[in-house]
Formats: sequence, C-alpha cells, structure tokens
Amino acid sequence: MPRYLPTTALLIAAALCLVLSLLLRYQLMEGAQWVGLCVDTPQLLACQVRASLGWLVHFRVLAWGGLLCAVLAFVLPDVWGKRLAVPALLLGLPALALYSASLGVFAVVLALLRWVRAAKPA
Repeated sequence: MPRYLPTTALLIAAALCLVLSLLLRYQLMEGAQWVGLCVDTPQLLACQVRASLGWLVHFRVLAWGGLLCAVLAFVLPDVWGKRLAVPALLLGLPALALYSASLGVFAVVLALLRWVRAAKPA
C-alpha cells in the first residue's frame, strides 16, 4: 500500500463531507423555496429531514459527537486513536458548516492533531 494513500483518502473524504454539509446548509436549511414549502406542507419528507436536522443543530449533536470522538482519539494509544480521529473529523466538519462552529473547531483541531501525531517508537 502506498505511503500517502490513507492521508489522501482522508483528505478526499473530508473535502466531500465539507462540500455536502455546505450544500445541505445552503440548499435545504437556508433555501428560500424550502422555507415557504415547509410552512405550507410540513409532512413532506424533505421538510421532516429539515426539521430533524434543525434539532440536531440546535442541540449541537454533531459538534458534541465530534468533540467526544476527538478527545477519545487523543487519549487512546496507537492505531485506535488514529482510527477514531477519522470520525471525529468527519463529525467536526459538518458541525463547522452547520452552525456549531464554537465546538466543531475544537473537534476538528484535536482530530487533525491526533491524525498527524507520530507513533511512539517501540
């Protein structure tokens, strides 16, 4: 396996996650067409997804989940910590895009610091 493949895969996944989060924010959450439509017919599936995402944003579920994963990743040794840094990053990036930047930034920074930390010599 090439040396830079895991890092490249993580960067691609992070970029894709960030783009999808921004699309979700600006098209579904802030889109003017959905605001009017969801007031008239709230039983639509897109409106229910929008409302559920609003509750996730309100209670900062993504940000707290990312922060919890990042702290655990920072504490756990060796490969388990590095593996747990990936979901921490992939939860922290949507938290940054979806109105929870105050907690999401700590999750992203801790996850990235854990990802680049060198392994302890044996």
